[in-house]
Order: sequence, then structure tokens, then C-alpha cells
Amino acid sequence: MKLMTYPGACSTADHIALQWTGQPFEIEIMTGETLASPRFRALNPAGMVPVLVDGEYVLTQNIAILAYIGELHPHAGLFGDGSAKQRAEAMRWLALGSTDMHPVFGTFFAPAIFLPEPDQHDALKKAAAIRLREMFERADAQLDGRQWFAGFRSAADAYLYVMLRWADMFPIIDLGGLTHLAAFKRRMEADAGVRAALEAEGLSADLASA
Repeated sequence: MKLMTYPGACSTADHIALQWTGQPFEIEIMTGETLASPRFRALNPAGMVPVLVDGEYVLTQNIAILAYIGELHPHAGLFGDGSAKQRAEAMRWLALGSTDMHPVFGTFFAPAIFLPEPDQHDALKKAAAIRLREMFERADAQLDGRQWFAGFRSAADAYLYVMLRWADMFPIIDLGGLTHLAAFKRRMEADAGVRAALEAEGLSADLASA
């Protein structure tokens, strides 16, 4: 099994999940050049990570990949203990990161996709920052009294951690006073699997020095 990932992208969540399985896997670190290559476009015409290659099987899309890893390695508990309730809880909080937060970050990474007029980009980012603050407040409240996002360590934690790293890249996104999220981020960065994923991707736990 091989994960094709770009350092610090959403694919880092899949990388963390694979580390948590404790099972062998390979990674291929992509660059802007290799993402545009015919070889990669043959695997994913969208030219985006993550891509998971498992023998002859090629899988794209983050939620699908995380679910696939979880099904193959139930012992890792990426979606709970196997019960319908815990799986639903993991999916619920994974969706907050992958479905709600992630698209809003697109206004920072590629604002022209949403508004072609450059003079409107600052206003767009300000509105997006307010929206993200609301979602991070929801995540902070969920973590009150909990070590993990769904109440147990799951794929949702890996995705939320990546969203927090992205938020640190843009000072306009206010995370002030969200103490439960700050403690969660510290716990994640102390986790052996998270640290292994970051090291393999050439990233630092301290984003400011990455």
C-alpha cells in the first residue's frame, strides 16, 4: 500500500491514520511538478492528493481513503469500536473538518477560484475567517472534557489537526481563547504516529519553524 501525499496538505491526515494502524506502508512525497506529471494524472486526473495505491486498486478522495484504511485495519479504531454509534460519531466530526472547514480554506489558498476580482479577495478572506472561527469554536466546545474529537481517537482527530495547522498559516484566522483546541493540538504533536508522519513529510510540529 502506498500513499501519495503532499507535505502539510489534507493528505497528511491519511498519513497519520496509516501511522496509527502500526502496519507497513509506503509514501511518495509529491511536488508541484510530479502532481502535474502524466503518471500522476493517470491515477488522478484532478491532479490532487491524496491518492492511495493498494496493489492494482487506486483510490482518491480523503474520506474514502480514511474509511478504506479503517476497514482494512479495524484494530486501529479509526472509526471507533465497530459499533454503528461510534462510527457515526467519528464520521460526524470528520465531516466538520473535511466537508465544512476544508472548503472554506480554499478562499485562502486559491481565492480567484471563488472571486476572479483581486480587489475582492481581502473581503472574501475576512468573511471566511469569521466562518472558520465559528467552526473552530464548535470544535473547541466538543473537546471540552474530551481528549479526542469524537470521544475516542479516530480519523476525525487527524483531519482536525491538519485544519489547525492550516489555520496557523493565516494570522487573520483567530484561534484565541480556544484552549481545548490548543491542548488538543499539543496532544497530537506529542503523539508518536503524528510525529512520524510529520518527520517523513519534512514538517515540524511547530508550524512557525516548518
